[in-house]
Amino acid sequence: MLRAADVSFRYGRDPVLRGVSLDARPGTLLGILGPNGSGKTTLLRLLSGFLRPDGGAVTLDDVALHAFPRHALARRLAVVPQETHLAFDYTALELALMGRYPHLGPFELEGPADVEIAREALAATGTAALAERMVDTLSGGEKQRVVIASALAQFAPAPPRRHSRPAPAGEQVLLLDEPTASLDVHYQLEVASLLRRLNRERGLTTIVSTHDLNFAASVCTELVLLRDGRVLAAGPTTQVLTARAVRDLYGVDADVSLHAGAGHLTVVPLYRP
Repeated sequence: MLRAADVSFRYGRDPVLRGVSLDARPGTLLGILGPNGSGKTTLLRLLSGFLRPDGGAVTLDDVALHAFPRHALARRLAVVPQETHLAFDYTALELALMGRYPHLGPFELEGPADVEIAREALAATGTAALAERMVDTLSGGEKQRVVIASALAQFAPAPPRRHSRPAPAGEQVLLLDEPTASLDVHYQLEVASLLRRLNRERGLTTIVSTHDLNFAASVCTELVLLRDGRVLAAGPTTQVLTARAVRDLYGVDADVSLHAGAGHLTVVPLYRP
C-alpha cells in the first residue's frame, strides 16, 4: 500500500501541503482532485519519492520511500508527467525502452528481452503500430499512450539473465499528473478507457492528479479532494463527488448526477455566484 500520513511540505516559506493523508490500496483507481494551485502536483511528487515531506511520512508497504534504493523504487513506482520533453529525437519504441533503465546494470545496454517487453507495452496501450514513428510526429493522445507504455515497461521484471528480484505482482503504482490536460475529447476518452482497462486486466494501482471533474468521475473509484493544501474529503467517488463538494472545491454551483448512458457520475457547472 502506498500511503501518505499527515504530510506537510513548503517551498521556501510558502506552505503547499498541510497535514495531508491518503491511502492507495492495491488495485485502487485513486483521483487527487482540486483546482490549480491546490497542491496536487506537489503531492504526486511526494508520492513518487521525487520530493521528501517536511513533516509526516510517505511509505510503500510501511517502508519510507527514501529507504528504497532508487532503482528498486523505480521498479514499483512509475510517473507519467503532464508534459514529456525529450532532449533528442526518439522513436516510440526507444521511448518505451527508457522504462527498462531501472532493470539495467551499470553500463548495460538493453537486450532482445527488453525490446520485446517494450513492444508488449506498446501493444498494451494500442500503440504497437507507432513503434518506428518519431515521437515528435505523434499526436498528443498517441504520445501520452506511448509514455504510459514506457511506464508499463518499467514494471516488467528483469530477464532471467539478471539477478534482481522483481517486485511481487500487483504492488506497482502508476502515477499520472493531469494526463488529459492538453488532449481533445476524443483522446481524453481514449486515455480514460486505457486506464480503466489496465486497472481491470492487470490490477494496476493508479493515482491520477487532475482538475477535470468528469474525467475523475469516469475513471476513479476513490477520490481525495484537495484545496489550499488540505484534504476537504476522501472516499468512494460516488460518495465524495457531490454538488456541495464541487462548490466547496471550486466555488461554483453544479449539477452532479448519475448519467444512465455513461454509467458514472457527471458534473455540469451551472454558474459562479
